[in-house]
Amino acid sequence: QVQLVESGGGSVEVGASLRLSCVASGRTFSINRMGWFRQAPGKAREFVADTNWFGSERGYADSVKGRFTISRDNAKSTRYLQMNSLKPEDTAVYYCAAKTGSAQSYNYWGQGTQVTVSS
Repeated sequence: QVQLVESGGGSVEVGASLRLSCVASGRTFSINRMGWFRQAPGKAREFVADTNWFGSERGYADSVKGRFTISRDNAKSTRYLQMNSLKPEDTAVYYCAAKTGSAQSYNYWGQGTQVTVSS
């Protein structure tokens, strides 16, 4: 089992920055990929960014490229999502996710952290 705990959400104004953190615990040795997703009210959950465990591969949604950066601290089993130049459309609950072993899709999820951007 893998447990994921997010933190760092909050309410900010347009153009501000936030950094989300996700700490993994449990069978972290089985994790091969971690990422961030978000879900806005009334919308489906969508991919934001992800990276392999070693950080050599990173992927971003087009809507956040150039503004968001995913990074890692493997010693702390932590992934970060640095969010700059925030926009109202970035308002959502942000979820950390992990993919383990031979799973075809993300199979562990955190509880989510709210990010609200006001104009």
